[in-house]
Amino acid sequence: MSGEAVLDREAFIRSHTRLLPVPHAPEIALHVAEEATELWQKTEDELAVIGLPPPFWAFAWAGGQALARYLLDNPQIVAGRRMLDFASGSGLVAIAAAKAGAGPVEACDIDAFAAAAIGINAAANGVTVALRCDDLIGRDEGWDVICAGDVCYEREMAERVIAWLEGLSARGATVLIGDPGRSYLPRERLEALATYEVPVTRALEDAEIKRSSVWRLAR
Repeated sequence: MSGEAVLDREAFIRSHTRLLPVPHAPEIALHVAEEATELWQKTEDELAVIGLPPPFWAFAWAGGQALARYLLDNPQIVAGRRMLDFASGSGLVAIAAAKAGAGPVEACDIDAFAAAAIGINAAANGVTVALRCDDLIGRDEGWDVICAGDVCYEREMAERVIAWLEGLSARGATVLIGDPGRSYLPRERLEALATYEVPVTRALEDAEIKRSSVWRLAR
């Protein structure tokens, strides 16, 4: 990514989102969009880039909100521990971990727009988050805690991610998954830790409130 491209992404994010409190974790504010389809079209039209991934970074998804709430309420889970927020999107869970005392905190997403959004959102919340704009599936860099929110909506991705996370859990890492009941969540391999009623954007979900849980991957 060139410096110019990053600046263009940051300018675009700032001009098409609003900094608002996260509904289920109001201690955190994110730059969020009000309408998904409109933002997606503006991304292609104004930046003249076709085939960009959906702007997942512009919303506080239910699974991420559940994880953020859980970490803020249970800071001992991450305090002083190296943490990775996988498929971070907006950076919500990484920011919550940093606020809960984790360190160092890394946020991974393969979308360069997400990386820009994570940087903007971390700065807005006064925390430090290291950005990883690459595919970390299959790697083990010694993280103590790995969080993944809303990653079980496609079969192939869910299978790859869960297989990788199982390996990390087996060697002793704490693996937490936030999920509102996506189709490919492997419940039989998970232990439920907490359940919340999470406000979400109706344009993205089938309801205005999603019952969302935090799960721990069993060792």
